[in-house]
Amino acid sequence: MLVTGALVLYESFMPIFIYKIKTKAGEDTKEIEAETQDAAIATLRKQKIPFISIKKKPKELSFGGGAPTEKDVVIFTRQFATMIEAGLPLVQCLSILAAQAENKKFAAAIADIKSRVEKGDTFADALRKHPKIFDSLYSNMVEAGEIGGILDTILKRLAAYIEKALALKGKVKSAMVYPAAIVSIAVIVIIFLMIFVIPSFASMFEGAGAALPLPTQIVMSASSYTKKYIVFVIPIAIGAGFAFKKFYATEKGKLIVDRFMLKVPVFGPLIQKVSVAKFTRTMGTLLASGVPILQGLDITARTAGNKVVEGAVLSIIDEIKEGKAIAESLEKKKIFPTMVVQMIGVGEAAGALDSMLNKIADFYDEEVDTAVEGLTALMEPALMAFLGVVVGFIVVAMYLPIFKLASLAGGE
Repeated sequence: MLVTGALVLYESFMPIFIYKIKTKAGEDTKEIEAETQDAAIATLRKQKIPFISIKKKPKELSFGGGAPTEKDVVIFTRQFATMIEAGLPLVQCLSILAAQAENKKFAAAIADIKSRVEKGDTFADALRKHPKIFDSLYSNMVEAGEIGGILDTILKRLAAYIEKALALKGKVKSAMVYPAAIVSIAVIVIIFLMIFVIPSFASMFEGAGAALPLPTQIVMSASSYTKKYIVFVIPIAIGAGFAFKKFYATEKGKLIVDRFMLKVPVFGPLIQKVSVAKFTRTMGTLLASGVPILQGLDITARTAGNKVVEGAVLSIIDEIKEGKAIAESLEKKKIFPTMVVQMIGVGEAAGALDSMLNKIADFYDEEVDTAVEGLTALMEPALMAFLGVVVGFIVVAMYLPIFKLASLAGGE
């Protein structure tokens, strides 16, 4: 029943084709499900249904059809590991997971993987057909688990790895989002003052006919320029954002930006700590799962998330093929702290590189926590002070002429 249910689910995600037929009343349209248009035509001819035309039905927008998230993958992996450990057959596990997946696209992908496994593909090869959901690290670790007969253990490691990677990503986001939000609010407040508040003061001061203090002149000039050019600034800013996104999408652009970010004060050390944590966690997990060192380095490099780290790790692969140690090769690149390189060297010498890498990852996870807390503690008062100084300057600049006029009136 489970297999039948999963098959029905899979078929419900197959393309739908609309075909027209002649009837006594004129023409009528009907629908048929098939993998391709040729398959639909073959089915109609086999059923001896005379059709006039056939075309694929446009996809409809629906809730729950977004791209699968890393959280979906974690839940899938945890549940899968539990089922495999309990002794359930692989295909039955996939059927159950496909039927209960809330995300429609993820459910369709699992059903497709099940179908491929039934046809003779290995689980790892079936996963590779969905690279946007299951990356090379995931499929290679599963392959190692299948070969070694420890798929349940590998799936548990994968789930733990993804959960820790998600936690690390969340820490970095919290460090970046807070200052960005404060700066955005500050900019909006200042623009509002410049466009709607300052002009009302300006008309009042012009009527008084008195000479304005320098701070007031500066603020009023800034207000005038803001009102005049804001309609051009916003499209330019949006265009610059799109241009940067396009530039960062290129190999060269990503390399330039990533190299620059590593040198930025405060943020640079945080990014380096994140890179160390991700590299060591990924490599340690792969080695512990039985993935060969060279293959592990290649996967780790391509999932590093930083072009500088990726280039450095890929460049040491040839050196390691020649018999050099990982620590010796990494030391020349100077991308990781000396302590990290030395600990990797100790792990290599002791034959326990995977456990040493995971210890380094645990340590740097804590370092990232500390760095994020320190960054937040530093940025909060700095940004508040900046906002207070700017808004305070504007307020004082607007009240100086009022004080001046009041003193002149009192003197008379």
